[in-house]
Amino acid sequence: MKKHDAKEIAETITNGQILEMFNRAKSRMKDWTLPSACNGSVSKGVAWNVLASDFNVNEKYSYATKVNMVHEFGDFLPAAMKPKAKAVPGRTRDIMHQDPVF
Repeated sequence: MKKHDAKEIAETITNGQILEMFNRAKSRMKDWTLPSACNGSVSKGVAWNVLASDFNVNEKYSYATKVNMVHEFGDFLPAAMKPKAKAVPGRTRDIMHQDPVF
């Protein structure tokens, strides 16, 4: 998801919706070694460990944190919350990877 779209969604998304997004990502993510959308030098697994592994629905998260959560895992939001998809050219980089901690 593009960061601009994530910023718009982060203004109104609830922690419950973020939790649902994380649950979908946990069950549907096929390759945790892909580069992170937020930081291309680490993998999606590292991003999960930083953003989602200890997510608490009752905690108040900053706008910037919500932007990063949605930017990274926003593809797992319900279709009604996502903007229309646009093609993005792929990038090749060496990245650091960690398996996600569930």
